Amino acid sequence: MTIRRATLADVPAMLVEMKAFNAHERIPWTARRGGPALRRLIGDGDLGVVLVATRGRPATLAGYALVTWGFDLEWNGRDAMLTELWVSPSARGAGVGGALLAAAQVAAKRGGAAAMHLMVRHGNRSARALYDRAGFVAPGRLLLTRPLRGRR
Repeated sequence: MTIRRATLADVPAMLVEMKAFNAHERIPWTARRGGPALRRLIGDGDLGVVLVATRGRPATLAGYALVTWGFDLEWNGRDAMLTELWVSPSARGAGVGGALLAAAQVAAKRGGAAAMHLMVRHGNRSARALYDRAGFVAPGRLLLTRPLRGRR
């Protein structure tokens, strides 16, 4: 398995996997609207980092992680949000999720982030176990969101 920064050449395969991720998470999403945002994130390191895990020959996408930057005085500056981590169903159980999570944390540290945040559904036991093993804890506060313009 190889983990590396995504390039624009990865976008078509990523959009297929992103469709599966968003369906799994029950998030309304379309590649038509999400594709431009993904391309922008890949092309602009000031926004964050996109990582892909590939395996096999020829290399196929096994999963991906999206990290975006924030800024918070609680962390004295930059923090990071792991906005998506997805492992293709055919690659599950092979350590791809743990490797992507570790690589995302390294990328966040290298990017100057003092903390990494993420959201996970309460019922997603396998993801919760992965994040628990990696030392993520609930901060005792509730994340609330209000869209400021059209949802998607």
